[in-house]
Amino acid sequence: MESDFDSTMLACIAFSCPNLEHMEVSTFDTAINRINGDELGRFVADKRSLKSLKMEGCSNLGGFVLCSSSLCTLWLSDLYCLSKMVFNCPQLREISLEFSCQENDDTDLTAMIDGLGRSCLRLQNIHIASMRLSHAVVLALSAAQLRELQMLSLVLGSEITDASVAAIASSYPNLELLDLSGSGISDSGIGIICNAFPETLSRLLLSLCPNVTSSGIQFATAQLPLLELMDCGMTICDPNSQDPTTDENNGKLQKTTGTNLHLINQKLIIKHGRLRKLSLWGCSGLDALYLNCPQLNDLNLNSCRNLHPERLLLHCPALGNVHASGCQDMLIGAIQSQICTAFTNMDNHSPSKHLPDGSKRVRVPHLLSGEFHEPDKKRRRIEGRLCNVLLE
Repeated sequence: MESDFDSTMLACIAFSCPNLEHMEVSTFDTAINRINGDELGRFVADKRSLKSLKMEGCSNLGGFVLCSSSLCTLWLSDLYCLSKMVFNCPQLREISLEFSCQENDDTDLTAMIDGLGRSCLRLQNIHIASMRLSHAVVLALSAAQLRELQMLSLVLGSEITDASVAAIASSYPNLELLDLSGSGISDSGIGIICNAFPETLSRLLLSLCPNVTSSGIQFATAQLPLLELMDCGMTICDPNSQDPTTDENNGKLQKTTGTNLHLINQKLIIKHGRLRKLSLWGCSGLDALYLNCPQLNDLNLNSCRNLHPERLLLHCPALGNVHASGCQDMLIGAIQSQICTAFTNMDNHSPSKHLPDGSKRVRVPHLLSGEFHEPDKKRRRIEGRLCNVLLE
């Protein structure tokens, strides 16, 4: 939508598409989503074939009751100060709720989770991004006993602790993806994760967790043999860094970092047979990196400004992309020499927002392939495998 989205537009859609199964609403520029909770509830109830609903700009909902016997996927973003959230959707498999980062949001997430546990028992994927996430919310989630849960993403919850991890582990032992980015967990919490999910977990996202050290990250890669994706962006930070990251897309998460007390000169040694994507964006406290990962295809080192070239070792023959914007020139040269393939100078593009799909949410920019015709971009190909070094 490039113009405001209101009840008239929603009524036109309802009339024109009697058998609607999938609807996604995105807003651009100054367009405003004016739909309120009652209007959304009526629309969902009337559309008996609706399976998937994804809607941005939901700040005017106020509260809602959603009843549907067909809805399987629900994504709502920009939520704010909801007086009620009632879900009567027995077929719901995936839910994503992203809240505004305004500090005066008084939405009761605990009551919302209680409701999900009573009426949406078939949930497999849960993604919630809110500064109001807490240990109490996690306890409510643990009590919900959602037996089919496979993916759990609780983002921006600085009050989520190691005790919260223990509650998750005891209730949901079959998780394949766990995202606790922006939480207060420590290396002890990582130990709990490793003990609970060694046979299931393939994606672990722990960006902006100020209490996690390189030792915890290294332990996770050693103890989780199925791991294919790991995001530790802005976790190993230099406390004296004045500009941890310039990526505007990380704005929501930056607010949760607080004061990072970790010392610099941390080293990270990872040997893993299945890891494919590793993101260390903004890890300015990282001094040395040694990777032996034969399947690694995508490595994000953006803003790892204190990583020493002579302390970098990449034994990763499958590398396709190395992201190195904000790194010193000598480090970039060391990367080039070690991968012994093509050097490509192009803009670094990251996903614009935290999406419910784990592969999209991770702070590793998408594979940039295709031709670039702008005069300020250079491209050089060497015969054999092409590896891109992506810079700003």
